[in-house]
Amino acid sequence: MHAMNARRLLYALAALSVLWLGWAMLQPPPPLPDHGQPGAAGYRLAGHTITPLEPFQLEARVLGREDYRFDRGAQVSPTDLALGWGPMADPQVLARIAISQGNRWYRWRVEEFPIPRREIETHSANMHLIPANAAVADALAAVRPGQRIALRGQLVEVKGDDGFRWLSSRTREDTGDGACELIWVEQLSRLD
Repeated sequence: MHAMNARRLLYALAALSVLWLGWAMLQPPPPLPDHGQPGAAGYRLAGHTITPLEPFQLEARVLGREDYRFDRGAQVSPTDLALGWGPMADPQVLARIAISQGNRWYRWRVEEFPIPRREIETHSANMHLIPANAAVADALAAVRPGQRIALRGQLVEVKGDDGFRWLSSRTREDTGDGACELIWVEQLSRLD
């Protein structure tokens, strides 16, 4: 009888752990504080120095969204958006492309190319977003796949006080590891 009670307790604890993890993953990311203007060394955020590299702005369609809580980058960038512009914002083209996200990557797959491969590669990207203030964080929390958005900010380099380093791509000609944009988002709005 005692072994049965211990087993029930173990099952109950396991079920509670799964429920807690599921609940935690469904919660929106916590809002980030306002950060003010950049100083000589850039912005400071949660033990990181964020250095602007160059201005960035884009109008695009949201191809996918992935929120992060537990990876190292989540301390500064809680959300990635896969974005498409030009031919990759066309719903007829997108209907023929399967899109997924995970582990800070954006992936696409086609049965048959609706546009040349290189156009897919140079007109879409996974972008790691760092909200510059609470208003941007709120706007980002409301963004959903399929929407058209405009964003403006800075491509940045992030250096953590612990040695962590994350650097934005500065070209749309690259693909693969290191090709994502890391953006300090100063303004974000929906276009539709």
